[in-house]
Amino acid sequence: MTPRDALLVNLRREGMPTVPFDINLSPYQQSVFREKTGAASPYEWFGLLHRGLFDNPVASSNGSESPSASLPAGTTIDPWGVAHVPGSAEAYHMKRLVSPLAGDVPLSTIESHPMPTTRSASELAPIVQEIHDHGFASMGVMSQTIWETAWAIRSMEDLMVDMATDDDRATALLNKITDIAVIRARAYALAGCDIVHLGDDIGMQRTPMMSVEMWRKWLKPRLAQVIDAVREVSTSTLIFYHSCGYVEPFIDELLEIGIQILNPVQPESMSFESLHTRFGDRLSFWGTIGTQTTMPFGTPEEVRRAVFQNVKRCTPRGGLVIGPTHMVEPEVPWANIVAAHEACQEAIPAPPLDSVGWDQ
Repeated sequence: MTPRDALLVNLRREGMPTVPFDINLSPYQQSVFREKTGAASPYEWFGLLHRGLFDNPVASSNGSESPSASLPAGTTIDPWGVAHVPGSAEAYHMKRLVSPLAGDVPLSTIESHPMPTTRSASELAPIVQEIHDHGFASMGVMSQTIWETAWAIRSMEDLMVDMATDDDRATALLNKITDIAVIRARAYALAGCDIVHLGDDIGMQRTPMMSVEMWRKWLKPRLAQVIDAVREVSTSTLIFYHSCGYVEPFIDELLEIGIQILNPVQPESMSFESLHTRFGDRLSFWGTIGTQTTMPFGTPEEVRRAVFQNVKRCTPRGGLVIGPTHMVEPEVPWANIVAAHEACQEAIPAPPLDSVGWDQ
């Protein structure tokens, strides 16, 4: 059995031959990782069963509009025209976004805002094949699929007002971004990706970010278009959806349009036990170990206990990838990171997996 086989069997809830682990280290924690392990690749050292690939949007030839604000040194402009302004030293890697279309801009300005280009299926396919040749599952990543990209361009406040007042500016911007998302998702499916990673934060700590009715009107049908683009090409590609926070009110309708894996399932916002009881026969889960509580403030034994409890709920059917529920920030002790990884190995002893060491 390859790592790819083990992960896909698990995510399809056809068994749990091993407990998959995933982790995303902040830049600070990457330096700690190198110091503690002497290794170069977290993918290799932690034994991740998948490899992510990115279509790397590129600003269109006519250039992205830059925000009009005076921007400090170190600011970068992404392919969507959004400025990322560095924070203070205490903010570590956090950036402040400056939206190029914020304010009372005319509809024509939104309609003409340049959209980036992305790699085609023929460009992505050799990368996917290389991942598979090394025995790993392939995940095509396009997080911030529609909503987050749109509010970054327009500003969250202005886009929310546009949506609440049925302003044509919301329709125009969301449609433009959805069209790009459809192209991206279809390319990943044509390239042979095992998993397509979608995502938009629609939850806050204890409440939805917007009403279900607003989401149903503005975002659900557009997300469905993206998923349908994958399904037109492949019925086997798994659809992964990320949203931080409290998203329980949306889950039935996310399932309805084809979501199969939910991430990150923050225990500070939702009960994994409750979600698994309600949806575990239809939905797989990725994450579940809190980065606001257990990972930074628990003991290694408490981290291990949280892993064991969640694995026990999903054994033997599967449907779980264990990992911190967000990027691991500086306050997380290295001992807790190791404890989470080791608990996955101990919860179900891992069988030999046929893979070739490789990091893209």
